[in-house]
Amino acid sequence: MPPPVLLAVAHGSRDPAAGATTRALLRVVRSLRPELPVRCCFLDFERPSVGEALARLAGARPILVPLLLSTGYHLRVDLPALGLPPSRLAPALGPHPLLAEALADRLTEAGAPPHAPVVLAGAGSSDPAALADTARMAGLLAARLGRPVTASHLSAAAPTPQQAVADLRADGHPRIALATYLLSPGFFARRAAGAGATWTGAPLGPHPALARLVLHRYARARAAAEEFAAA
Repeated sequence: MPPPVLLAVAHGSRDPAAGATTRALLRVVRSLRPELPVRCCFLDFERPSVGEALARLAGARPILVPLLLSTGYHLRVDLPALGLPPSRLAPALGPHPLLAEALADRLTEAGAPPHAPVVLAGAGSSDPAALADTARMAGLLAARLGRPVTASHLSAAAPTPQQAVADLRADGHPRIALATYLLSPGFFARRAAGAGATWTGAPLGPHPALARLVLHRYARARAAAEEFAAA
């Protein structure tokens, strides 16, 4: 039997660069697993919507892999409300060591030296679980880099990246690196770039480590779905 479809669920954005980045990431996923059917859909702004994609795949029993970096409202409420068996819905991508690998590479590409203090700039949320995920991701990146990483939030929570950068400068660190903990370019990425850091890493984008993480989440959810079906 063919493998279940990997249905990637992206947030969606009014910025065309975000959708283009999602599709570029999925091209990398397909290059790693050419035999695997991969489709994408969006929670907001772009088409197809999740409902439209599921209707097109009726009977195919896809595995949904949210392209979301933390557990928040979409994962706790919106996606479960579709009525899918929980075993066919993968968890958020983050936090995960593969994301730390990608973030570290983006900092290196930006020219950040190995000794600079780092601020991790997440999207932010009013959901405590999402904020906790960002804090855990800062810990994973700190372990990867071998130096402290300060978690910050681009909306809805403190500290902001600007505050975190300013606090580090007040503590005597004149040059600071900022890791952009976002999947795609757009409004939040531009806000991160304006936080005043000396070096700012690009969003994760179609990084190979991120593509491997998408496949890892798919494989774990597929195994759970097959175990559930056999029970």
